[in-house]
Amino acid sequence: MTYRVVVVCSGNICRSPIAEAVLRGAFDEAGLVVDVSSAGTGGWHAGDPADPRAMRVLEAHGYELVHSARQFDPRWFDDVDLVLALDAENLADLRRLAQRHGLAHAHVRALRSFDPAVSDLPEMSAELDVPDPYYGDDEGFEVVLQMIEAAAPGVVDYARIDGF
Repeated sequence: MTYRVVVVCSGNICRSPIAEAVLRGAFDEAGLVVDVSSAGTGGWHAGDPADPRAMRVLEAHGYELVHSARQFDPRWFDDVDLVLALDAENLADLRRLAQRHGLAHAHVRALRSFDPAVSDLPEMSAELDVPDPYYGDDEGFEVVLQMIEAAAPGVVDYARIDGF
């Protein structure tokens, strides 16, 4: 059975597509077969490509991504091993969804809780947020990429223990 990870932000055009590409690369580099995808808690961008600034930062750092935004479907909880939220609001939304569907939310985590530099913070802490770069400039997308890259090895290690 393939281990499955879904990365979730608000609209699925900035942060979560970057995380999808970075994590896919990290798992590939580790030699692990993991299905990595992304989604948004909202559906207002469903069907849209990733933000051009997200694509530029990915391409500049050697990542590849083909992307079409979609909204997280609570039925996925049954088939996904790990759901990674990119901020405290998304984390709370996902945990509420899990609870409404009678599911424990143990496999819903903040992405940055896997970054050793900040992993000692409470998981609902806003300090673990990957900031939404949508209303900013290209530099915000670089910051997002760096935060995600810092957490990626911890996610890979977790998947090794949890699923392999």
